[in-house]
Amino acid sequence: GFDPPHQSDTRTIYIANRFPQNGLYTPQKFIDNRIISSKYTVWNFVPKNLFEQFRRVANFYFLIIFLVQLMIDTPTSPITSGLPLFFVITVTAIKQVGDIVRIAKDEIFPADLVLLSSDRLDGSCHVTTASLDGETNLKTHLAVPETAVLQTVANLDSLIAVIECQQPEADLYRFMGRMIITQQMEEIVRPLGPESLLLRGARLKNTKEIFGVAIYTGMETKMALNYKSKSQKRSAVEKSMNTFLIIYLIILISEAIISTILKYTWQAEEKWDEPWYNQKTEHQRNSSKILRFISDFLAFLVLYNFIIPISLYVTVEMQKFLGSFFIGWDLDLYHEESDQKAQVNTSDLNEELGQVEYVFTDKTGTLTENEMQFRECSINGMKYQEINGRLVPEGPTPDSSEGNLTYLNSLSHLNNLSHLTTSSSFRTSPENETELIKEHDLFFKAVSLCHTVQISNVHTDGIGDGPWQSNLARSQLEYYASSPDEKALVEAAARIGIVFIGNSEETMEVKILGKLERYKLLHILEFDSDRRRMSVIVQAPSGEKLLFAKGAESSILPKCIGGEIEKTRIHVDEFALKGLRTLCIAFRQFTSKEYEEIDRRLFEARTALQQREEKLANVFQFIEKDLILLGATAVEDRLQDKVRETIEALRMAGIKVWVLTGDKHETAVSVSLSCGHFHRTMNILELINQKSDNECAEQLRQLARRITEDHVIQHGLVVDGTSLSLALREHEKLFMEVCRNCSAVLCCRMAPLQKAKVIRLIKISPEKPITLAVGDGANDVSMIQEAHVGIGIMGKEGRQAARNSDYAIARFKFLSKLLFVHGHFYYIRIATLVQYFFYKNVCFITPQFLYQFYCLFSQQTLYDSVYLTLYNICFTSLPILIYSLLEQHIDPHVLQNKPTLYRDISKNSLLSIKTFLYWTILGFTHAFIFFFGSYFLMGKDISLLGNGQMFGNWTFGTLVFTVMVITVTVKMALETHFWTWINHLVTWGSIIFYFVFSLFYGGILWPFLGSQNMYFVFIQLLSSGSAWFAIILMVVTCLFLDVVKKVFDRQLHPTSTEKAQLTETNSSIKCLDSMCCFPEGETACASVRRMLERVIGRCSPTHISRSWSASDPFYTNDRSILTLSTMDSSTY
Repeated sequence: GFDPPHQSDTRTIYIANRFPQNGLYTPQKFIDNRIISSKYTVWNFVPKNLFEQFRRVANFYFLIIFLVQLMIDTPTSPITSGLPLFFVITVTAIKQVGDIVRIAKDEIFPADLVLLSSDRLDGSCHVTTASLDGETNLKTHLAVPETAVLQTVANLDSLIAVIECQQPEADLYRFMGRMIITQQMEEIVRPLGPESLLLRGARLKNTKEIFGVAIYTGMETKMALNYKSKSQKRSAVEKSMNTFLIIYLIILISEAIISTILKYTWQAEEKWDEPWYNQKTEHQRNSSKILRFISDFLAFLVLYNFIIPISLYVTVEMQKFLGSFFIGWDLDLYHEESDQKAQVNTSDLNEELGQVEYVFTDKTGTLTENEMQFRECSINGMKYQEINGRLVPEGPTPDSSEGNLTYLNSLSHLNNLSHLTTSSSFRTSPENETELIKEHDLFFKAVSLCHTVQISNVHTDGIGDGPWQSNLARSQLEYYASSPDEKALVEAAARIGIVFIGNSEETMEVKILGKLERYKLLHILEFDSDRRRMSVIVQAPSGEKLLFAKGAESSILPKCIGGEIEKTRIHVDEFALKGLRTLCIAFRQFTSKEYEEIDRRLFEARTALQQREEKLANVFQFIEKDLILLGATAVEDRLQDKVRETIEALRMAGIKVWVLTGDKHETAVSVSLSCGHFHRTMNILELINQKSDNECAEQLRQLARRITEDHVIQHGLVVDGTSLSLALREHEKLFMEVCRNCSAVLCCRMAPLQKAKVIRLIKISPEKPITLAVGDGANDVSMIQEAHVGIGIMGKEGRQAARNSDYAIARFKFLSKLLFVHGHFYYIRIATLVQYFFYKNVCFITPQFLYQFYCLFSQQTLYDSVYLTLYNICFTSLPILIYSLLEQHIDPHVLQNKPTLYRDISKNSLLSIKTFLYWTILGFTHAFIFFFGSYFLMGKDISLLGNGQMFGNWTFGTLVFTVMVITVTVKMALETHFWTWINHLVTWGSIIFYFVFSLFYGGILWPFLGSQNMYFVFIQLLSSGSAWFAIILMVVTCLFLDVVKKVFDRQLHPTSTEKAQLTETNSSIKCLDSMCCFPEGETACASVRRMLERVIGRCSPTHISRSWSASDPFYTNDRSILTLSTMDSSTY
């Protein structure tokens, strides 16, 4: 990201570049309007990319080896290290400030502009910021009154004004400045805030044209400042790779030291130190022994360096990049209603999806639809429900003959008091009726005026004449709001009969039962997360100045001095128990003197350039006090589809689910119960309303004792934000101990940074679990970035969460397939890929080490340099790459419907030290068979050349290399469970390619090669029948041991996943996905027969029909789907 250096906290912009002429002006230098969003430029690509590449241990190591080969005489050519290194590196790498700008409708703002005027008289305009924060709703921006009337270029030419504002910062929603306008030798100061700023990248909508002055350009615009890269996340697999790499470095250095020592031990005898056929030069005899020892050590290091798999990194990078496309292509993760598919923002964490132990989720918009529907309200201490567009009092009254009657026909008959008959739900004295109606009327006026809702420009005549026209109103009026709660409340008021029509100049227009009323909008006290409320100050048609406030009950009720406070508090709690979202509504009337004081304080705070936010917060606190409570609203946010099933599946998979929400305690608990996060049988523990550290500590100790003493399988914990702050301040360990013993935790009244801190505590706990955070709003970004894996929900609160996440999905239910299928597959694939790479390189280089015992440690290479170079690049690379992209060791439907299988791969189990040692020992075992099998079977064979001669070292090395290529390739075939035509092509094609290449390479004298040791060697080798026998015998011997081990492991200690690899008989051929799997009761011979049938093509995935076995004890009591469709080889 770009963080421009600034000597001053503010900058001064002279509009239209009208600089002062008094000589006191010091020219300011601003940057041009270019934005560089790319990571590299033409000039820095090579050095910057190389720096990043060689930060990797393996790449840096091979660079050192390459340099050593260039500097000293080594047994192998520098090309053998340089060419693979070059391949890996290549693949991985593959002024205007102060100017007045005119923007027309649907154009994008080219810089950050302060709005001067528009084609509207009030100087307003509408914009969308979808490209910045993903929010598609229209936002209204306002010009100051003095410039709003300047609607032509000629008028603007006469403008003399200066803008003083803060220096550039990345926050999209924060801007402080002021405009000083000179009119008739008098300076007028107007505050500038976010409502005056038009951001680069936003688009002008529903407005013909606007004029604005550029204040931030190029890399200083807020859009450019948000191009900051996220902190790099590393997966557990990558960390394991580095650990294994260090172990293999130790093995490499040990082999080099042993070989060097043995060389000098051997050369202690004079006949071996300087044989007659290899006399030393005078310089060699007089050289330093220490330097000779170091030189020989480095030479052995170069000889054995291929034990470090340099191509592992490029293969892993390709696997992650190409494999990430499968998530976007998965139609099960496509949401048809919103036309959204899953997105992958980083491919580095694919396998981490298979290692998740904790899921932290937001509630609103993540577990719920974020589509608010007005359900109930409390007005002056009485509760009402909305039924069919009418308010109905809850519960019958003694004098009501019909039980629940409508509340005065939804207030549509307030003008006619004769409707207040004795049969009404309200029996009041005549003198109280007017007051009652007035208070109810005021409640819905507050709802219709206290908001930031925008309305589309449509014809509104005849709207708002009562509920009988609600359908008409709904079809003609379309509200836009950044908060779904506000939109639901304004729409509810419209259904009642008090319709918000829109803004006109500085007024808000409301139709009350068909009668238009205009309220002058004096001030908006914007919502913020600290106050948890918003307010508007309006002037009523009668001239009264009123403040309407709405917010959480914890932020409104303490500020109230009148109204039915206790009754409303009870009603709010009842609403919350139903899972409804609540807001309290209050008002205050100002005297003329009070308003003058408020207006003055607001002006001073809003025009301040230093500490404006603190000053505004103090003024807001001064204004929002002594309120009269009008009532409370309750809206419903229904659960998303299959949320309960998804949470239950996560729990079955051994994943703990935490819900982190800003909602009040009762609402959060109700939703947790309804979505299955909490069970009715679960022991619910509470840590709420703690006032002090000592009180919090004592409560935590009591909870810890209860968990230990209660004979309950599952516990749930509820903690609120205040108590959490106390717990995290002094009692982190105790709090984490309680949390870890609870299967479900609910944190309510949470601030965004608290969410991130909770996740961080879990991350750094002794167990170091893998965490996943999922959310949909800007307030979830901090926790998404803090977790190991961040999932953004592409919901209705913009795209900030999706943009800052690692993966983005449209619905919470898609999380199950993302983890149980994609995560499972990615982890299995890359775990096998990493182990296999180390295995095949041990097979590759160990014979080189053993060969030194037979050549007096002369550093003679066993393989030709071309084979050294192409082993990892060509001969053995494609089978493992295709495996790592297409492998499905079990049907995807089984994985998704059997979440317990996720436990088999938890805690990085497939990359444990035990598994790593198995693969390493297997590699050494195969290498010993390659070398000594070739030596004892063919070392003294005189039938190879047909003239009685024995073959030389190149033929011997080629035999070892041939056996090795075939063995490691077939070993990959044994690991493959899911065969497609691509697998067959690259597996058997790799072996065929090796033979064809060797025939061409050794069968022709290539003119560009200085020496050709391999000429005719491979052809002679293949002409020997005994060589073919030795090749087949060694390959079978190596793989037979591996097959036997797999067979016994599956019979004696099968994992849940191995039990789920099911069989089916089709066309009289017993067939499994794996060559090493066979059903219970089948003999090993039958398994080998079946393997041979697979090899010759008689068995293919298209023949497989998977089904659950009724006799399988592992599944008999399971509620999962028991019959699965045939899996075609072409499907993923």
